[in-house]
Amino acid sequence: IILNNYYVTPLCSPSRATLLTGRYAIRYGLQHHVIMAGTRSALPLSEKIIPQYLNEMGYTSHAVGKWHLGFFHKDYTPTYRGFESFLGYYNAKNDYFDHHNQEGEKTWDGLDWHWDHNGNLTDVPE
Repeated sequence: IILNNYYVTPLCSPSRATLLTGRYAIRYGLQHHVIMAGTRSALPLSEKIIPQYLNEMGYTSHAVGKWHLGFFHKDYTPTYRGFESFLGYYNAKNDYFDHHNQEGEKTWDGLDWHWDHNGNLTDVPE
């Protein structure tokens, strides 16, 4: 196999979406931006991803790391998209050890809860 071209975008969300779906991010509108915390944006539920295919064949899948494919509703989170378990952040720019973001602020964004549109720390909505 010779891989001598560019096969992914230089952004997190589109690259993750492409890897997990096997389809170019332009197919579902994620080619130009990353999914920001607090927005009602996510990889569409109509897009089947690798763990869902693997589950059908009797495998179990676990995810570790950064999700960054949307989490405004629980149905869009990794454990509702085929992963048996998930350890990591739903969002971007977080330190795994001290939970500070790249700007040095303490953040709990993207764990099992997030900041809502009013600035309140909440659980992922039902």
